[in-house]
Amino acid sequence: MPDSRQGAADVRSPAELFDLTGKVAIVTGASSGLGERFSRVLTAAGASVVLAGRRADRLRSIAADLPAALAVECDVTRETDCRRLVDTVMTRHQRVDVLVNNAGASHPSRALDESAEQFQRIVDVNLVGVYRLCHLAGAHMVARGAGSIVNIASMFGLVGAGRMPQASYAASKAAVINLTRELAAQWARYGVRVNALAPGFFETEMTHELFARPGGAQWVARLTPMGRGGNPCELDGALLLLASEAGSYATGSVLVVDGGWTAI
Repeated sequence: MPDSRQGAADVRSPAELFDLTGKVAIVTGASSGLGERFSRVLTAAGASVVLAGRRADRLRSIAADLPAALAVECDVTRETDCRRLVDTVMTRHQRVDVLVNNAGASHPSRALDESAEQFQRIVDVNLVGVYRLCHLAGAHMVARGAGSIVNIASMFGLVGAGRMPQASYAASKAAVINLTRELAAQWARYGVRVNALAPGFFETEMTHELFARPGGAQWVARLTPMGRGGNPCELDGALLLLASEAGSYATGSVLVVDGGWTAI
């Protein structure tokens, strides 16, 4: 077991701290939006990236554009898919260094209109799916004594959505945040860090309808202190901090990137 009290020697340059050369990273929900962006950023930092998602054709198209990338079809609500994903990574690379749990779903609706079945479906993707892969990949990280897990939560895991009602999404993302803290507390002594990244409004496939509707972008801008939604590239630094040795003393943290939404 590594000595968790011993930090990394302070001899590396800033560029070296963020370097992921030789590392293997899994990104779920990688077929579009933030997942695709995360895959490209980790690749640019030197990692061999495994793109996981339900849309196999889209995954293969993205992987073909990334050096050393591998596409694996995976529905995070299926235990067999998650096991196959991790087994495939271990067979090909014999290690997993970074896991980015990005796959997610939402169902904007008033609680009075959202059935328990619809609520359960969102929780299965956003929470249970995250736990499945933390459990499976985390076992290999613990055995090696190293690894970084980045769970993609949301600012709506910290505050209620309210004006954009979606009880299932808010509840599941709040649960992801405390799951992150619990796993961080359990695995820190084994050299495995678990952190959460909580984005605000970024225009992606999931939020396209909001930004495209009349007044949607203006609504986001009016309620965000910075006066606009985020650009996906504005998550790059936060992701790399949590995934790399630059964040070697951070675990159980929730890094919020929301333009100030949760500050007021």
